[in-house]
Amino acid sequence: MLNVSIVLYNPDWKQVTTLTRALLECSHVRRIYWVDNSPTLQEPPVLSNQVKYIFNNQNLGYGAAHNIAIRESIYDDIPFHLVVNPDIVVTSDVITTLLQFILQHQEIGLIAPRVIYPNGELQYLCKLLPTPFDVFGRRFLPKSWTRKRNNQYELRQSGYNKIMNIPYLSGCFMLLRTKAVQEARLFDERFFMYPEDIDLTRRIHQNYLTVFFPHVTIIHNHERGSYKSLKMLWIHIINMCRYFNKWGWFFDKERTLVNQITIAEYINSPKD
Repeated sequence: MLNVSIVLYNPDWKQVTTLTRALLECSHVRRIYWVDNSPTLQEPPVLSNQVKYIFNNQNLGYGAAHNIAIRESIYDDIPFHLVVNPDIVVTSDVITTLLQFILQHQEIGLIAPRVIYPNGELQYLCKLLPTPFDVFGRRFLPKSWTRKRNNQYELRQSGYNKIMNIPYLSGCFMLLRTKAVQEARLFDERFFMYPEDIDLTRRIHQNYLTVFFPHVTIIHNHERGSYKSLKMLWIHIINMCRYFNKWGWFFDKERTLVNQITIAEYINSPKD
């Protein structure tokens, strides 16, 4: 019923093993793909014949590596595919609950849980489709200048306490309906890293619901690499420029409409 892909780069095998064992506890999981973008061949631990190790011999990028496994799910006619980061902590009941919900709602193409940091703090991963100011302003301008705009961008006033149809969900944990991701033509491999989840959620959102489901929670040890490394920052900038070149920098009618609908539904509507 469900395949899983985890993209690796010079992996912490203890971390990967812990996550994989948790995933294997879920009876719905058929196969787990370790898709390795590392520069040298690894010696992966042997856990189960359900785990398939794929060494790419080069860094293809996040989306392109996941596409390798997603194509196998499409070929094998597996109805659901989970894209997950190696730095996620999840239990089998979370996956079961999400699967049960998406099975009951054929209109859902993507579902994601509530995400917290290891200290229990909420990660605000439900977002509007970004404008250049949302991306670059909050990265380079003082927080006091962008706080109000950023709070709206991250839909903080929604409360993160109800099921919502969100146009941009984080790629750290995406439970995908395989048919929906196939119709959306998978991850766009022009994006090496960072905006591939914006782009994919947006394309699935055109024809399906892309749902935030707050009733189950996972932990994400979010590194925020572009805030720590100039190289990662440069990669982030380049790929966000590619995203805006694709969809539009300042004139993006779809973005305007989708964001207006989302704000009206979850920020401006009467609170539950």
